[in-house]
Amino acid sequence: MDLVSLAQRRYTTKAFDAARKIPAATVQALLEQLRNSPSSVNSQPWHFVIAQTQPQRARVAKSTDGGFAYNQAKILNASHVIVFCTRTHMPDDHLQAVLAQEAADGRFHNAEARAGQDRSRRGYVDLHRFDQKDLQHWMEKQTYLALGTLLLGAAALGVDATPMEGFDSKMLDAELGLRDQGFTSLVLVSLGYHSSDDFNAGLPKSRLPAESLFTFL
Repeated sequence: MDLVSLAQRRYTTKAFDAARKIPAATVQALLEQLRNSPSSVNSQPWHFVIAQTQPQRARVAKSTDGGFAYNQAKILNASHVIVFCTRTHMPDDHLQAVLAQEAADGRFHNAEARAGQDRSRRGYVDLHRFDQKDLQHWMEKQTYLALGTLLLGAAALGVDATPMEGFDSKMLDAELGLRDQGFTSLVLVSLGYHSSDDFNAGLPKSRLPAESLFTFL
């Protein structure tokens, strides 16, 4: 697989073919990529809500009423939409669950290694919670790592994607009951296959030249 070609080829889809659906096996592969996304100290401060039926996508699309109406069709005509959610706080039970999963997956040779991992992760959480006072922003940055994983994974599987911040997160949080569960919506990703009306499909990709981006020491 040529990752450079994938990065050059993928683009943000502007119009989806509502008649085309992503095969179930492909959806499961994308979700498994999401599950294996990297995060700082394996904190995994995220949750993903998947809307795959028309009524489910319509619930998500409510958050584009008014000022974000330009994104509505991208949600309604997609095959699937994923709501990327970030924790509103970092509770102890989540830290315990991550540690227990690491132990079950065989990451610790002994109790000392397990305790060391727990101290290290809690140290970073407390650093951002108490010292830098940017815990929410730190958790959101981890969620965006998962976004990047999904976008490249979708391109590898021949699926078109559209990431969107243009929606009312407060409205969507209420619609899905996210804040009651300790999460808030951060970004949406529509997935599917572009339609013939997608003007962006035929445009050349544009990025700044390498010499303006990279400095070699």
